[in-house]
Amino acid sequence: MGLLDGKVAVVTGSGGGIGKYHALALAKEGAKVVINDVGGDRSGAGGGKAMADLVVDEIKALGGEAAANHDSVATIEGGEAIVKTALDAFGRIDILVNNAGILRDKSLLKMDEAMWDGVIAVHLKGTFACTRPAAQWMKENGEGGRIINTSSTSGLLGNFGQSNYGAAKAGIAGFTRVCAIELAKYGITCNALVPVAKTRMTEDLPAFAGLEEGMLDPAHIAPVMIFLASDLGKDITGKFFLIRGPQISMMEVQTTEGVAREDMWTPQEIADDIDKIMAW
Repeated sequence: MGLLDGKVAVVTGSGGGIGKYHALALAKEGAKVVINDVGGDRSGAGGGKAMADLVVDEIKALGGEAAANHDSVATIEGGEAIVKTALDAFGRIDILVNNAGILRDKSLLKMDEAMWDGVIAVHLKGTFACTRPAAQWMKENGEGGRIINTSSTSGLLGNFGQSNYGAAKAGIAGFTRVCAIELAKYGITCNALVPVAKTRMTEDLPAFAGLEEGMLDPAHIAPVMIFLASDLGKDITGKFFLIRGPQISMMEVQTTEGVAREDMWTPQEIADDIDKIMAW
């Protein structure tokens, strides 16, 4: 018996990297899985069916059930088609893992519109484009569901050369919190993973320099996803799980105690009390 027997999951961008680990883990726990991947390179260029199809074949060879989808998450039509693939192939959708992503890194002053728009479209719009139809079906089905998004330390903490990616991932964090609030009454949870792992997207990033190889193994991410996708995590929503190798942490927005006045602040008074205002 698996933790996800009888469930149907969609994983975007699951032709390789973290997404493939997610898909294989879901299948191992008994879920039927839709493998979505456009087959492009890490910048979003190119495309093909081989990446998604090979993962489907691998799952089937292990005795699982899977179906391929090659639509882009970056359009509303693509998101709806991805969800429709699950409904057509397996009759339902219980779990959505928004994992698809691309990188077009460049420092702010060198970034052009295409670099910005492409990354925002795949990460942020793509998360919306898939979540809305999936959540709509989950609501109408009346049995709840699990939505698991993918944020990043680049969005929550910042990283040089990734203003587009960081903005998208910060947006996904806000989107996750709103979805958790709005969908709770339907029994649908919404959480986000914040993975630190070496894949073809991240293998040459300076931020990973000096980290032990074991801390970068993408296999460490999937167990947290399975926990959130299963009934083990049914009471958790609106949270951000940072995974660095075998270490799991929580990330959250915090507010200092601050300083209150009875009347309007002046800029000079703010300057005088800034250390108290900012103190934890």
